[in-house]
Amino acid sequence: MNIIFAQTQYTIRPKLMKIIPLKRFIYCLMLLALVTNSVRANNNPVPYRIKTIVIDAGHGGHDGSTRGEFSKEKDVALKVALELGRTIEEKLKDVKVVYTRTSDVFIPLYERIGIANRAKADLFISIHCNSMPIRRVITGYKKDSKGRKVPTYRSIQSTSTRGTETFVSGFGRVDEQDVAVRENASILFEKDYKENYDGYDPKDPESIIMLSLMKNAFREQSIKLATFMQDSYTQTGRVDRGVKEQSLAVLARAGMPAVLTEIGFISNPTEEEYMNSDSGQNEIVNCLLKAIQSYKRQVELE
Repeated sequence: MNIIFAQTQYTIRPKLMKIIPLKRFIYCLMLLALVTNSVRANNNPVPYRIKTIVIDAGHGGHDGSTRGEFSKEKDVALKVALELGRTIEEKLKDVKVVYTRTSDVFIPLYERIGIANRAKADLFISIHCNSMPIRRVITGYKKDSKGRKVPTYRSIQSTSTRGTETFVSGFGRVDEQDVAVRENASILFEKDYKENYDGYDPKDPESIIMLSLMKNAFREQSIKLATFMQDSYTQTGRVDRGVKEQSLAVLARAGMPAVLTEIGFISNPTEEEYMNSDSGQNEIVNCLLKAIQSYKRQVELE
């Protein structure tokens, strides 16, 4: 199987990847559905095969602030992504792998899915580590220089939360958008992000809802792949946090089944150790490979 490294310089955005207006995007999806139905109606359709998988290591470069006690999410995600690609190369000889990045570089979210769309990928898998938010709590009060009573704070973060969860592009509940806000915040590292995403503000709840309206046409297939992933994780004893729909920018305009999988909580010391160990990474990769194989067998028989 051929491995393609899709990293390029992104100082100039390709015209092909200029964000498509929503109406035109929806029209393209409708046209795709008509073509797909036409092919299926043919008496002698060409058997469908999974030929290309794009593996996306989350974050990278200056977008890499999420960390545990001794490691960064961007580094763990890259190690797992590269190992997954090597394993797919070994086990699935007829599948081509494309990486969005193979080193510690920043790739804009729109360009990550753009790589997959240009490669005509059959699957897009984005790998991330989860983290509990850091919150400020009042610990007491003191008097300032003018004798006024002011609160004192300290930062706290839950270190006990653990488990895996896998996301597909969708609506999600407004009160369950923490992951969407955190993952979409990568947009802020992009130059001219408001132009790239039609004025989208990753901190604005209304923008999150608008992005969810652009969810891709491969919802059922994405959920199927995500479910296989969660089932595989669970079989190894991991805590199953489920398959969820969120308004994630990296998945919204995917032209193929696309998932974002959180392989564990880097804010949990035990899971951080697990995700950084060779045995832990091998187990995670095997879970993802098993899910891909299960999905591949099922869709290629349909």
